Amino acid sequence: MKFIRLPQVMALTGLSRSSIYLAVAEGRFPKQIALGARSVAWASNEIDEWMENCVANSRGGKNG
Repeated sequence: MKFIRLPQVMALTGLSRSSIYLAVAEGRFPKQIALGARSVAWASNEIDEWMENCVANSRGGKNG
């Protein structure tokens, strides 16, 4: 697992900053992890899992 910062999360998911924070607030996206007083990141494995779920959901939960 790696910690990834917002620009990389945006690049991986194709989501904007505001879309990410809205989805976090609504419980539809992994919550960020506080690294310090003014520093946050996301767990890469949680982002990977979220993306895999998006693919599965878009295909009706079927593999392939």
